[in-house]
Amino acid sequence: MEPLTDEDPKAIGGFSLVCRIGAGGMGKVYLSESAAGHQAAVKVIKPSVLDEDTRARFLSEVDSLRTVYGPFVAAFVGADADADQPWLAVEYVPGPDLRTLVAGRGPLPLAETASLGALLAEGLGTVHDAGLLHRDLKPQNILLSPYGPKVIDFGLAVLAERRTTLTATGFVVGSVLCMPPEQARGEHQLDRSADVYALGAVLLFAATGHYPYEGPTWQAVALKIEDPATPPDLTDLPPELGPLIADMLALDPSTRPTLPEVIERLVQLIRDQGLTALQAKRRLTDLTPEIVVPQLPAPALESAPGVGVPAYTPTAVDVAAVQDDEQPGAPVPARAGHHAVDEPGGESRSAGPTAPRHLVPGQNENPPRSGRAIGVRPSAHLRIAEQIRAAYAREARF
Repeated sequence: MEPLTDEDPKAIGGFSLVCRIGAGGMGKVYLSESAAGHQAAVKVIKPSVLDEDTRARFLSEVDSLRTVYGPFVAAFVGADADADQPWLAVEYVPGPDLRTLVAGRGPLPLAETASLGALLAEGLGTVHDAGLLHRDLKPQNILLSPYGPKVIDFGLAVLAERRTTLTATGFVVGSVLCMPPEQARGEHQLDRSADVYALGAVLLFAATGHYPYEGPTWQAVALKIEDPATPPDLTDLPPELGPLIADMLALDPSTRPTLPEVIERLVQLIRDQGLTALQAKRRLTDLTPEIVVPQLPAPALESAPGVGVPAYTPTAVDVAAVQDDEQPGAPVPARAGHHAVDEPGGESRSAGPTAPRHLVPGQNENPPRSGRAIGVRPSAHLRIAEQIRAAYAREARF
């Protein structure tokens, strides 16, 4: 993930963009948040490639995702294919794609590869049940989340019964490394077996780190795929997976196994390892590294009135009393409303009301027993003035 640049928009279609997930020849993908905080991956088509054909393909992808729903397909969230800059929002999957995982940690173990294949076969079955073909299954389009793999990017998906296509006959569309021979030849009358071939190529990559056919250019790879005399490269493939992968990569589409057959054979392989399908799936998800998902920064809170200001305590200071208290041997004045005993003989006299001392609403309003007033001590020049006033007050007859 990369931070947004000045060229990136800050919001699209009601989603606030957090960071950039990736970019390709067709557009960019952003991690975003809805107003309510739901995170989604938003794909935006580049203006430089936005022509009639591209918009039509994008609209096809939107229609496909509206149709397909399942646990192994990234869910549709929202889209606007008619916008000046078309966008599509799908479920955000917090995990790496298969190519990144294999490049970082190496090929998957046998049981984990078998689990990946069985789960993806179920996911493709959901796509096919909706009357669609994916047509571009590859490691980059498979995300590994903590709860299982997810198939993404239906940019080349077409309805299985559609008789018209978005490109002219003979024009190759898709990623050639996982492409079946019939698609590499530019044929458009594809069926479910095309996705079975692509799944076989994906599993070969997951188990070995390489593809069935490789070459310096896509044209060189396509020639190898179409050549009956050139078998797929199954080097380093575990022998337990060899027969199934070879069948899935068959040159003749009619001889490839169906998806239910693929699931059955992979699950049997898992059982032969002494595991259940669920245990193998947990081993697969345990390989998924924990990803810290960025989010929008929290807004700055405005301080409420009075926040951070010291509490104000109302205080009255009788400076004259303070002056008297500071004299050695000064008597302790009585609290208002009480009697003080001054004379040794026990004769009492009434103490007149005194200035209120340290009063705090809601607390005991009786001042402390100490004769010293509690308050803010005035500055020097004010104290001198108050001393003069206090001396005059003590001598005054009225």
